[in-house]
Amino acid sequence: MKSPGPRLRGEDEDSSSASASVPVVPAMTNTSSGPVRCGIDTVELARMERLLADTPPEALHGIFSQRELDDAGGAAGRVASLAARFAAKEACAKLFPRELALGQIEPLDFCVARDGYGAPVIECSARARTLLARHRLAGIAVSLTHDRQGASAVALALSEHAHVPFAGRVLYTLLPFRRAVMIDNLRRVFGASLPDAEIRQLAQAHYAHLWRLLVEFFRFRWLSEKRKRALVRVENLDVFVRAFQAGKGVLILTGHFGNWEVATLAGIQNYPQVRGRFHFVRRPIKPRWLDALVTRRFNRGGFGVIGKRGSLDRIVQLLEAGDVIVFPFDQHAGRPDGIDVEFFGHPAGTFKSLAIIALATGAPVMPAASWREPDGTHVLRFEEPLPTVDHENTNEAIRRNTRMYNAAIERAVLRHPEQWWWVHRRWKKAANAGAGRAAAEKA
Repeated sequence: MKSPGPRLRGEDEDSSSASASVPVVPAMTNTSSGPVRCGIDTVELARMERLLADTPPEALHGIFSQRELDDAGGAAGRVASLAARFAAKEACAKLFPRELALGQIEPLDFCVARDGYGAPVIECSARARTLLARHRLAGIAVSLTHDRQGASAVALALSEHAHVPFAGRVLYTLLPFRRAVMIDNLRRVFGASLPDAEIRQLAQAHYAHLWRLLVEFFRFRWLSEKRKRALVRVENLDVFVRAFQAGKGVLILTGHFGNWEVATLAGIQNYPQVRGRFHFVRRPIKPRWLDALVTRRFNRGGFGVIGKRGSLDRIVQLLEAGDVIVFPFDQHAGRPDGIDVEFFGHPAGTFKSLAIIALATGAPVMPAASWREPDGTHVLRFEEPLPTVDHENTNEAIRRNTRMYNAAIERAVLRHPEQWWWVHRRWKKAANAGAGRAAAEKA
């Protein structure tokens, strides 16, 4: 949303009154101009004055962020300024009544800041950003005002829609490959907050993504090494370098995001010091000729390929040598490899081996994901390593860490939902998949 221009202000209106939105719009999306939710709150100045007088300064951080306290200052207008901010935080929380009632969100997850023009903007906590993405909201616009008696705020949630290229609409209609699976998966994640029309839009955008994957798969082979490297931007590389230089090895937690092959091969090739130190754990691809082609590409790029079955000893050896193991974590795992762990609110058979390896070796688990920008370039992004959760019960430690890994995958999916692998039957339960590995590999 563009920064607001000049506006007239009444005598009783706070000088910070304006509208602004959270800049959380992912690539390949269109933001609607109209709000889809509205939250309103009013606070009496006398009530705020009593609150400030009765609350120790250190306890105010349970109500306001340090930035909000600093922005309010210590002058005569402090009470009105904080009252308006309190109302704005309450109004933002009211945009999500169900989550507010369940304790999944609170006013403290929203912070009222100022943009370069002095207009109020809403800064969201990590869980608030995840909630906005789950509801397909591009941001929150907020307006503040106060008079001699009280302060009020209005928060408007702005919708977000997937951009659907023509190829996506055509393929959705004429080549419905696993369309029912895709729609069912999308409904599991977004069905509580999106109408069916928007679910279909996401499915069509995903078909367009699959088409671009196919085109890139063949096009990438003929590009020069220089052109390949120019296609990719690596974000948070310093986070990866610190973990790599620690010498304990690194476990990369990732999934089928964007064009992982292009982003990883081209992005990491910009750094020859790690050539031969990356190893991908993956299942064989069908048909065999495609698996052989992908494996040759990885090997030529200086990357090793490790099979998922019977590879534990090899993985531990590589980690002890300080190497990097890339572990795709977003596919179904049946018994005995998997356990049932929540993924987007539903139980799903999930690999437990990553947690077992992390607990046994102490190697950091670092989330990473890739996505395609609208101009056709790719981004490979590393996140801060996840803290290992210890527990006296080993099985419980495995379960808690595995759930944490699934949550990291969820955040990556929500960042660019049209570019995740929705055609996979992810929500089969591990306990019900004991008929054998063959049943799992049909997915």
